[in-house]
Amino acid sequence: QVQLVESGGGLVQAGGSLRLSCVASGSISSIDFLRWYRQAPGKERELVAIILNNGATNYPDYVKGRFTISRDSAASTFYLQMNGLKPEDTGVYYCNAAVRVGAGPLSNRWGQGTQVTVSS
Repeated sequence: QVQLVESGGGLVQAGGSLRLSCVASGSISSIDFLRWYRQAPGKERELVAIILNNGATNYPDYVKGRFTISRDSAASTFYLQMNGLKPEDTGVYYCNAAVRVGAGPLSNRWGQGTQVTVSS
């Protein structure tokens, strides 16, 4: 059973930092990419960062220069370092990955989310 579990959320003042973690577990043979999304109350879920299997990363303009996505050497734990946090960064943060189990097809998996609240 493949699971993605996020942690590291919390309450922080504007200008502060948080590091989120996403641990992938199960019989995973590869992860083609992993994305972090966030969803604020009353708003649609939006992309925050993506890391590809080759290590390439990309960010939307609203977090570029403040957020950094990375992974450990085993590529089973992924991180989102968030610096210079703003109140508009508040939301539930989700990790989302395209995973392959054994020789099977890619499947899209989501974590349960972790709450980030930035106070002004």
